[in-house]
Amino acid sequence: MNNKVKIGVIEDEAIIAELICITLSKLGYDVAGPANSYKTAIKMLETEEPDLVLVDIQLLGGKSGIEVAETINNQFKIPFIFLTAYTDKDTLEKAKKVNPPAYLVKPFNNEELFCAIEICLSNYNTARNERASTGGNYLVNDTVFIKDGYHFYKIKYDDIYYIESDHVYVNVFTASKKLTIRSSLGNFIASLNNENFLRLHRSYAVNTQ
Repeated sequence: MNNKVKIGVIEDEAIIAELICITLSKLGYDVAGPANSYKTAIKMLETEEPDLVLVDIQLLGGKSGIEVAETINNQFKIPFIFLTAYTDKDTLEKAKKVNPPAYLVKPFNNEELFCAIEICLSNYNTARNERASTGGNYLVNDTVFIKDGYHFYKIKYDDIYYIESDHVYVNVFTASKKLTIRSSLGNFIASLNNENFLRLHRSYAVNTQ
């Protein structure tokens, strides 16, 4: 079972794309791509199914990274981070219209990249939980991102055996891992927004599947 978060790379400069892919692997992520145009980006999104995407605003071909982001919002509904060397007002105004969760200005270092990804995933989880608590649907392939220690892990619902309340924490048990997060059992079950999780006791919930 692979619990690594997969990051897609959309970057038109081949050397920079390769360096980003190497850095992501060193940081413990799986990598999808790289893609260098709108067409190759959409193909990568469809075939490799990344969990989060780094999108350069300037791409090869007639369409920009902003148009890729519009398609991500409308079709794939996963978080993305804009990468750019341009900080002019016109570029920023266009980028803001697609509500990027994060924005990295080139050049950036490994720590800045790691922080941007982790913050993006955290904000995504928060938005997802808020939608679930109000009856909305913000699921991605029946997967939840759980932060344990310094890293987020991608956990499929089918891999969760049971959930245990532990004071102000929740322990999530899979076949190979126990992940601990700060949450109440009720709030965590609500964030999953999935009827297969049944609360049997004030301290336990199980996956009925």
